[in-house]
Amino acid sequence: MKAQVSPNQLTEEETALVTQLIKGCRTSGDIQAKLKRLFAGSVEKMLEAEMDEHLGYEKHNNEGDNSGNSRNGYGRKRISSD
Repeated sequence: MKAQVSPNQLTEEETALVTQLIKGCRTSGDIQAKLKRLFAGSVEKMLEAEMDEHLGYEKHNNEGDNSGNSRNGYGRKRISSD
């Protein structure tokens, strides 16, 4: 059975992620910029997974060709997280 972890206490995995995150960062602004990129990348992955689920096939799979419900390109979107 896993030990209970306080809501404010990091797990070993989370501590390792923090250590990886701060590598190469000199200021809190560097950390904030990196977190923004990670957040945007996470949202993008979630949206892609949602589209895969909705269409019933993965991106670049020929399964959806000429089905009337296929992906028809990609456009850049800008997400503001402020």
